[in-house]
Amino acid sequence: RNMITGVMRGFTYKMKIVFTHFPIQVSVEGDKVVIRNFLGEKAPRVAKIMPGVVVEVQKEDVLVKGIDIEAVGQTAANIEQATKIKGKDNRVFLDGIYIYEKHMGM
Repeated sequence: RNMITGVMRGFTYKMKIVFTHFPIQVSVEGDKVVIRNFLGEKAPRVAKIMPGVVVEVQKEDVLVKGIDIEAVGQTAANIEQATKIKGKDNRVFLDGIYIYEKHMGM
């Protein structure tokens, strides 16, 4: 059923770029999403884009679109996991890229 819905309408995940001090810069390079200046880090963080998925960056939003719900969901999860903060209190350090809306339709 999801495959039929995907071909007819498609799936879209909306993600929000959240930062407090260091402005996060997100760009799409080929089959990867590159996240720069996350928490002031020098090295960029990279998230893989699954085949058949299109990622668009619009100011403070990241749109993940495609016809396969599993590939769209995995790509969104890869982006969210790439900005996971380790070793710090996650109640205080809220920087990252988070899913805030999932819907059918492109």
